[in-house]
Amino acid sequence: MMPSHGEGSSPADHLRIEAHPGYQGPVAVPRGPAVEAAAVAEPKPVRPRLSVVLITRNEAHRIRDCLESVAFADQIVVVDSGSDDATVGICREFTDRVHVTDWPGFGPQKNRALDLAEGDWVLSLDADERVSDALREEILAATASPGDCVAYRVPRRTNYCGRWLRHGGCWPDRVLRLFRRGCARFSDDLVHERVLAEGRVGTLRTPLLHYSMPGFEEVLHKLNTYTTLSARMHYARGRRGSLAKAVLHGLTSFLRAYVFRGGFLDGGAGFMWAVCSAEGSYYRYLKLMLLAERETAGRGSWGEKAAA
Repeated sequence: MMPSHGEGSSPADHLRIEAHPGYQGPVAVPRGPAVEAAAVAEPKPVRPRLSVVLITRNEAHRIRDCLESVAFADQIVVVDSGSDDATVGICREFTDRVHVTDWPGFGPQKNRALDLAEGDWVLSLDADERVSDALREEILAATASPGDCVAYRVPRRTNYCGRWLRHGGCWPDRVLRLFRRGCARFSDDLVHERVLAEGRVGTLRTPLLHYSMPGFEEVLHKLNTYTTLSARMHYARGRRGSLAKAVLHGLTSFLRAYVFRGGFLDGGAGFMWAVCSAEGSYYRYLKLMLLAERETAGRGSWGEKAAA
């Protein structure tokens, strides 16, 4: 049987409610359209804008994959040096900032592209490089909360003739590619240009994928082009070559890549890469020697003819 509350009483009569001494009574919560509008109007954090800059020439066979990997960027800038394939048309599918101009060398051309960038941060890519989903997220996180960093190096994983290399100087191969606009420029080198940053440089962890020289024909073409440009640049700076220097530097490059940096651990691909490195050094110093001989003989600049 339920206990009785007594005649004429109710359950509430038997409850004793003690208020806290500081209790001021119920508080009215503001409601209405004005309050809701104020909540909507609260500012949200603004993500820094990112510009991607590339230079191209006859890259139709691989530029689409590169551009698709950076479609998340706020702006893509392409400076082309007179492609006669479908490169420019493909680039214009992704951006209206495609500019066709002459060829002054790698460093000056990349500075042209940089001057057209409008983002808070700039990511410099080559046509044979790809940004993975994981790297994209790390880039966005780094630019959103950079601390005192004005630039970042990115480890690069190289695919050489269809084989991924992990030794021989190819990994981690950290390259400075991401930087705050206005805090860095490219060196004016004709080839093997560098990013010169003014401030603290951090390092990302996720690799940039580098599909370098997918076939041997491209290996030979790139060797010839790069060694000619490098010879011209070093010759203008007063460096000279000889047959002895060519052989010595070629041998040193091979030993450094294959032995001291562990290229032999990559098997046949490591040997191929070491030979390629040796040929690059050998041809560069040989071309320096030939430049001096031809200039002395008054037959004009061989380097300029070879690069034309």
